[in-house]
Amino acid sequence: MRLTLDRSGERADAALARLCPELSRSAAQKLLEQGAVLRNAAVCKKNEKLLEGDVLELELPQVQEVSIEAEDIALDIVYEDEDVIVINKPKGLVVHPAAGHWSGTLVNALMYHCKDSLSGINGELRPGIVHRIDMDTSGLLIVAKNDFAHQSLAAQLQDHTLARTYECIVCGGIREDSGTIDAPIGRHPADRKKMAVTEKNSRSAVTHWQVLERFDRYTRVQCKLETGRTHQIRVHMAWRNHPILGDMVYGHKKPELGMDTQCLHARELTFLHPRSGEPTTVTCPLPDYFEEVLRKLRQK
Repeated sequence: MRLTLDRSGERADAALARLCPELSRSAAQKLLEQGAVLRNAAVCKKNEKLLEGDVLELELPQVQEVSIEAEDIALDIVYEDEDVIVINKPKGLVVHPAAGHWSGTLVNALMYHCKDSLSGINGELRPGIVHRIDMDTSGLLIVAKNDFAHQSLAAQLQDHTLARTYECIVCGGIREDSGTIDAPIGRHPADRKKMAVTEKNSRSAVTHWQVLERFDRYTRVQCKLETGRTHQIRVHMAWRNHPILGDMVYGHKKPELGMDTQCLHARELTFLHPRSGEPTTVTCPLPDYFEEVLRKLRQK
């Protein structure tokens, strides 16, 4: 594969991830670390700043044979056709296998339901997974059933035509009715397991929010993602001093209203169907845990 740079000053790993949607940033970094990317016929390093007109050459890694086991786990399927499947993921379900969670994940369930019909672009541990949501976040997740669909959806993530809308309950009262948080997110400088708003080694992060309902000490908020950074809504709302109810990583350290994990739900997905190009919107209801919190708040 040959890629010609259309701008100057961009790091090699960022340029690869932008120009080659089937590669994640981490996958691009791995290829660069392995010396598998050439810049103008010379080995390209991860931190190199590129110039407009530079030519990158690489071979995408072969898809590894899937070695994870299919498991008969019930799925709440909101939409499905030959190209995509949209799942309403319950709180507590891990998306893909990793250390400590080699079974019982969404991917294990998808392997059983879809058999051989999942894209392989993300490799053996994440077949079909285009984007992810946290284990303790509930709601909609779109999965590609073939490489054609995966490439289309990955490109839509890059150019923001795949729109994701969440609902959450945050701590504290918000005076404004709506707004936008435009603050870069990167690894937390002191805790590598967390993310933070920071200028160092960060990426642009934009969240549009709107108040849906106000309570005495809490606010129900709708958040629309313009970008999709790790823990983006959780980090942005905490940075605004309105952490998500129950988020004991970025917010208050004690459970409130019976919540000890974030009250955050992916409510709506809009995308261009990979095959027809038609705008497609999928929604799901608020889960029981979210409705129970609302019931408690409305009684106060």
